[in-house]
Amino acid sequence: MNLRQDAAARTRSALIDSGLRLAERVGLAGLSVNALVEELGVAKGTFFHHFGSRAGYLLALHREFHDRLEAEIAAAMAGVAPGRERLLAGTAAYLEACLRDRGVKALLLEARAEPLIADEVNARNAHNAAVARPDFEALGRPHPHEAAQLWIGMIAEAALLELHAGRRRPAVRAALADYLHDREG
Repeated sequence: MNLRQDAAARTRSALIDSGLRLAERVGLAGLSVNALVEELGVAKGTFFHHFGSRAGYLLALHREFHDRLEAEIAAAMAGVAPGRERLLAGTAAYLEACLRDRGVKALLLEARAEPLIADEVNARNAHNAAVARPDFEALGRPHPHEAAQLWIGMIAEAALLELHAGRRRPAVRAALADYLHDREG
């Protein structure tokens, strides 16, 4: 990468990081192009050069947030054999990150009306279900793919419940864990 490309990558990254910070304070309605470029001290043209549109920027924010989140989840699940404990480790990491970054999570939920974001959510959910499928296979579920899809939906709903409460919901987390008990027990 040459100096110009390196500078462009740093500017793009700074715009994304700035948006993640700003999202905590102002939400989707306040996350305007003007607010972003003012916060970072760059020209409006710089923003459009890197993202093309506000929707393109929201997509980049979504990807960055979830890429970071995915890394945290993978770290929490590393070394844990497929099954209940691995699912619970990944779920706890997800829920904690969503609580920690509540403003960003709320902004991204609001942004789901954007077609680009909706498509990204569907693709990421499909990916996450594929990651969870071996866990449901290890649990002996007769329909592991479908169980994984439902699990991803339940975790997202749990994150919403905690987001609205502004805190951990132990009973919600316990209900998730109960879902993973042996079918006999």
